[in-house]
Amino acid sequence: MKKVVIGLSGGVDSSVAAYVLKEQGYEVIALFMKNWHNTTGVLQGDCPFDDDYNFAQMVARKLDIPFHMVDLSDQYRKRVVDYMFDEYSRGRTPNPDVLCNREIKFDAFMDAALELGADYVATGHYCRKDTVTVNGKPIHRLLAGVDTNKDQSYFLCQLSQQQLEKALFPIGDMVKPEARRIAVELALASAQRKDSQGICFVGKVDLPVFLQQKLEAKEGSIIEIPKDFAHSKDTSNSLEDISKEYKYQPRDGKKVGTHQGAHFYTIGQRKGLNVGGTLEPLFVLSTDVENNIIYVGQGQDHPGLYRDALFIPKDEIHWVRPDKVLRIGESKDFLVRIRYRQPLQEAKLHRLAEGMYITFSQPQRGIASGQFAAWYTDDELIGSGVIC
Repeated sequence: MKKVVIGLSGGVDSSVAAYVLKEQGYEVIALFMKNWHNTTGVLQGDCPFDDDYNFAQMVARKLDIPFHMVDLSDQYRKRVVDYMFDEYSRGRTPNPDVLCNREIKFDAFMDAALELGADYVATGHYCRKDTVTVNGKPIHRLLAGVDTNKDQSYFLCQLSQQQLEKALFPIGDMVKPEARRIAVELALASAQRKDSQGICFVGKVDLPVFLQQKLEAKEGSIIEIPKDFAHSKDTSNSLEDISKEYKYQPRDGKKVGTHQGAHFYTIGQRKGLNVGGTLEPLFVLSTDVENNIIYVGQGQDHPGLYRDALFIPKDEIHWVRPDKVLRIGESKDFLVRIRYRQPLQEAKLHRLAEGMYITFSQPQRGIASGQFAAWYTDDELIGSGVIC
């Protein structure tokens, strides 16, 4: 009998995943991860560790599977949270959930699971895996979940073939209401728990308060850029030109308020500006952390929110499917998303010596450096990279 260690979080998805594995005939072992101790900035009552642990333990007892705990908080702090602090300090927008899967769930946690004798490691992600043979070698494909509203393949966009080889996703063929129904019918303790929100294993946070653990608050100016500002970068229309972020100067607009640190904000953000008296809501267009300035614009349709292309440096390109690598000079059509739950967008990837350019059929809102862009063919995730 094959042995599977499942990351049991105390939520409904991993609980049902554990049940499905047991029904499929695996020997199932539950392993709970403790990844964060500090509650600074965490909103009160949002998925505290003790509750998660207790719910996970109750589910394991109900399913009659062994229950263990592993403390990965040191690795999580070094490999996810410190990375997040560093990215924000540079005015970038990281996705800690993607890093958490690459660095913790399918690395440090996988190591702990293998020490328990696991043949496979399972999670409650809404995605699927299958294996095909290419040139006589097995290739593991990462596929979107059947539930298009819950598909979580994007969060796994940095996984390698070695990580996918050991991975199982038992509920990838389910829709969320079905998982809830199963949990209720089994009377699992987690059946009515809300989905977790916020930063992976930290919870829902007041981001500025959370970041102030390492990033200093400092007053700066908020400059409003008018909609009629000339946003064309230059007439060459080169890939390099159209992929650049818009850069503004204080003289390009007018001061409309102050903030407590440009590194606390990200492109496309609306909340937390505390500036009133405008005809339309204000959105962050750009942040200048060196000069501690935020540039904003009125309305969802402000041209400063949209870009036609992005760039991924060569060292940040990752192929889930190494047999699909684009060679230098090649271009190919893919479907691309730059954030979770964003509908897939038609785009073309252009591989050059310095990296990868992605041009979109339609301008994209809120492209920010530090985000992950993931590209798909139909429902298969082919690769990803960190936006420069």
